[in-house]
Amino acid sequence: MTDQIQVIGEALVDVVEGGETHPGGSPMNIAVGLARLGHPTTLHARIGADAYGDLIRAHLDEAGVTLGPGTLVTGSTSTAIARVDADGKASYEFDIDWDIPAPDATGARLVHTGSIGALREPGASAVRAALGSAGGGTLLTLDPNIRPDVIGTRDEVLCRVADLAALCHVVKLSDEDAAWLAPDATLEEVLADLAAHGARFVVATRGSEGCLALVDGSWFSLPARPVVVADTIGAGDAFMSGLLHALLRDGTDRLLAVGEPLPDDAVRAALETALTSAALTVARAGANPPASAELDEALRASRE
Repeated sequence: MTDQIQVIGEALVDVVEGGETHPGGSPMNIAVGLARLGHPTTLHARIGADAYGDLIRAHLDEAGVTLGPGTLVTGSTSTAIARVDADGKASYEFDIDWDIPAPDATGARLVHTGSIGALREPGASAVRAALGSAGGGTLLTLDPNIRPDVIGTRDEVLCRVADLAALCHVVKLSDEDAAWLAPDATLEEVLADLAAHGARFVVATRGSEGCLALVDGSWFSLPARPVVVADTIGAGDAFMSGLLHALLRDGTDRLLAVGEPLPDDAVRAALETALTSAALTVARAGANPPASAELDEALRASRE
């Protein structure tokens, strides 16, 4: 096994109303976040041969993310029209093509997937195949990041999320994702259901209220970091990359992967790191996760 991280999912361009463009897509944002935090990361996506594709490739190259085989294709790059309201909250309208070969994730330390890439066919089947063949000892993680307009019916999505939760050690979602998946259930009930399918570390972000996690039967609730919000684009992705970084940093990923118990202080350290990563990102425009030195400095400051 190597230290290599494999991320599987969409890479697209967020076209913000008003003319700004930012490389985006939840899995791509997480790949960039992990690479900026010092982890060797490969992205398996679908990037077209156009100006938007050039923008994405430059962004990935600057972060140090490598591209998996078959990621560069002819044709157009997927886009998301982003609309930001007065509170900085973003909504999206997608134009996406998601058809990829199943990546080879054998020997990776961590394989992450999520959002449209994990839930939209035909590519979702390739993602499922990659996770199923990753092998023992590889940490498998999921962020559903629900996009209702482009991922199929609720019943189809519920089945896919349940199937992936049964494979993955870590599942992160937002309170909005939880409300869409189970409108009549509490957030605690949604997390407990995902844990019942097999995920050991299940966490929900709650915006300004922080996060709630269920880890091996124990509940954890941490407040959000105080911050002046520029916009929320990439906030959940920065939380996820910060969370995975902390698990890798502290060796907690090995405990999860091999079925060993997690110390409570390790869980709290991972959640604190994730919340700090998200706070740094929402303080500036676009999906712009922190680098390692910036995150470390913010963590030190929060403990003083």
